This record gives sequence, C-alpha cells and structure tokens, in this order.
Amino acid sequence: MAVNNGKPLTTADIVKITAKTTVLPSKTSEKQGRVALATFDLPYITFYYNQKLLVYKGGVEEFGDVVGKMKESLSAALDEFYPLSGRLVQDEEGVVVVDCEMGKGVEVVEAEAEGLEVKEFAEGDEPEEIMKMVVPYTGVMNLEGMTRPLLAVQYTKLKDGIAIGCAFNHAILDGNSTWHFLTSWAALARGSPIPNPPLHNRALARSTRVPLTLPISPAAHELSDPNPAPASLVTHLFSFPESSILLLKSAANSSLPPTAKPFSTFQSLASHAWRAISRARRLSPGDITVFAVFTDCRNRLRPPLPDSYFGNLIQAVFTGTAVGPLLASPPEFAAGLLQKAIDAHDEAAIVKRLEEYEAEPKMFYYTDAGVNCVAVGSSPRFKVYDVDFGFGRPERVRSGRNNKFDGMVYLYPERDGGKGIDVELTLDGRAMENLEKDGEFLLVGRGSAD
Repeated sequence: MAVNNGKPLTTADIVKITAKTTVLPSKTSEKQGRVALATFDLPYITFYYNQKLLVYKGGVEEFGDVVGKMKESLSAALDEFYPLSGRLVQDEEGVVVVDCEMGKGVEVVEAEAEGLEVKEFAEGDEPEEIMKMVVPYTGVMNLEGMTRPLLAVQYTKLKDGIAIGCAFNHAILDGNSTWHFLTSWAALARGSPIPNPPLHNRALARSTRVPLTLPISPAAHELSDPNPAPASLVTHLFSFPESSILLLKSAANSSLPPTAKPFSTFQSLASHAWRAISRARRLSPGDITVFAVFTDCRNRLRPPLPDSYFGNLIQAVFTGTAVGPLLASPPEFAAGLLQKAIDAHDEAAIVKRLEEYEAEPKMFYYTDAGVNCVAVGSSPRFKVYDVDFGFGRPERVRSGRNNKFDGMVYLYPERDGGKGIDVELTLDGRAMENLEKDGEFLLVGRGSAD
C-alpha cells in the first residue's frame, strides 16, 4: 500500500482531479435535432455506461498541449458523431430519444497520478479503486443520460504516460460504434480526415417507436433485482498467443468429418473458456450453465447495414447445457452448441426478438443472462490498438468496472499486433483462484499447433 508521511494514501491522493470542462461540437449543424432510439438500443437502458481505458507511453512533458489538441479534435469529432453530445429525453409519447441540440456537450476531466506508471496498467490487474479513479462514471446507469452527458472522457497524467478513460452511454451505441468513434477521433487528432463517416438513420435498423415506463431512479431498479451480483468479483486478463489459439482451434476441429462446417476461432476459444469456467466454479454434473454472446446483427439483417451504422445493432444469443456432458465431452461438443446457436440467429430470429420486446418492453438485469452464465462482449476484430492520437499505439486497452458480472468476458486483440487474443474475465474470487491454477485452461505443457 502506498504511504505518505507514514499514512496510507487514499485514491484521492493517488489520482487528483485538476480540471473539469465541457466540450461542444465545433459547429451547429442542421443534422442535429432528435434521434429516436431503435428497439435494438432499448434493452441497454438499465445497463451501465460502457467504459474503456487506453494507456499510452510518453506525452507527459507536453500533457497540457496534448490535452488541448485532443479537446479540439474531440470537438471536431462531435460534429460527425453528434448524438454523443446530446442527452436522453422522453417525448410526449414516452419514446426515448437523443436530444442533440447544442449547449450540452461531453464531460472532460483532467487529472494527475504521477505516482502511477504505465506498466501498472499494461502488465497487471490494477486495483478496482484505482480503475474507478481513472475511468469516469463507474456505477452510472445509462438511464442517467437524461441528466448526464452521454460521453465522459478523463485524461490522467501518469509518471511516464497518459491514461485516457472513456465512458459511453450504452443505450446509444455498441462496441462497433464505440471503436468507430475512437478511431475517427484519433484520425482527426493526427490531422487526418474521418475515413468512414457515421450513419445516423436508426430507422434503417428499426422504425418502430416503443414507449417505455422507466424506473423512478437507478437505485429503485437495482433494489428490485432479486439476485444482485456478488461483491466478491475479481477481474483478470489472460493472454492467449497465436500458437495457443491455433492449438485450441485444431483441437476443436480435429474430429469433424470433412463435410462439416469448421469451428471458428471464436467458437474454439469460447468453448475452451466455457468448460474451464464451469470447472473452476466447481459445478455439479446436473447443474445447468448458459453461454451468451452479444452478436453484431449488421450483416445478418436484410438488407445488411454497414459497419458505419452508429447505434446498437447487437443481440444476445443464448445456448445452454448441463455441466456433466459439457465437461465429459470433447471440445467439439461445446463448440458445436455455440456454432448452432450463432448460425440460427438469422434475420427471422432477430426480427422475432425485436417484436417480442416491442410487445412487452422490460428492464433488464445482469441475472437475465442466465444461470451459471458465461457472457462474451467486445470482439478481437475491433482495431483497439489502432487508436493513435498522435503519440503512438496504446500500451494496453482495458474495460472499466461497469457491466462486469460473474462470468462476463471481454475479448481484445493482443496488443503486439499479432493474432493472439486477450481474455478479460470477471469471476467470483474463489472460482478465479481455481481458474488461475487450471493448467488445462492455461494450456500449461501443451505444444503449439502446426
């Protein structure tokens, strides 16, 4: 524990807020007005702001100049990604919309933590209390976007680098749109144009207007949850290099007949994690375990929508099984369950889910993910290490504390640019201890695939 004059340092001593400002779009546009949320967006209203942390080496001596330039480029980025500068409101029919009128903007925080080094974030699992101090809006629910900015950014000056913490209101964008915005903002900061402007017409995804009855407050919603998340959660980052990924994929596909559809990299890694987490939880053979993957529906709609569609276009796809066959069967059993569920989620299944929600809108809880759940968000396809604001690639990209429940997994590409995958996993503390000792999960003593 860090100390100062014999006294333990608090997080307020370690990370000191030096300034708070509001950044507005650089110009008023006729495009700005009101954007109605699509049905795809609405299930996330009672989730929490989606938090990302990007840590960079250097830039300390020019911290003030760096922050100034990033504010300028952020303002320019908001000209194109203007919903981020708005607020959530309910119109006269109870439909939630984004009011994009000028005068609102995003929150920008400047801070100093010169006792912290980049390697503490890049090489290890930084304590939760520190993460809360460098990534804004921990514990802030998306429905609070009616009074808070829909985007908050914090620049923290470290001893040898800069930490950029971002909190995005998940009711207005998914992971694909999050990284579209960040890479576009970074391009503007480097003096380059946005290569792929966002598409804001949410009616292309779903034009139905859905009135909602929202909780009186975030606290009221949380108190009504009969199964709150346990307090003893631990998050750890496991790195699987390309050799390990190839080994897992080879094992999953080794017994398939020549005419069978091969398992993807994701299905091979996900099934490996599902089985290992079930072992670590010490579940009984008769216990049921559910796997949920948040699937991008852009290419599944007819006609498909481009990657530039700005909003939420994801749905959770579920499959489940008893633990006994999951662990007793070879890897292709779990991979086959995942493949079948993902392949079945076509346009008809997507539209059915939308229609069911529109007929009976509901507020979601983490426990809706299912019993003994493993849930995967984010994607190693997102180019998170291409977010270069002009001072190099990030040393590490991590998720904040929000939206992490027992069994939640975020996947990222490995930071060195290879084809490996980083698995950021949150589990109950005892299960995490078991997993970290599981040589089969860690592929200890296993050779690489050809």
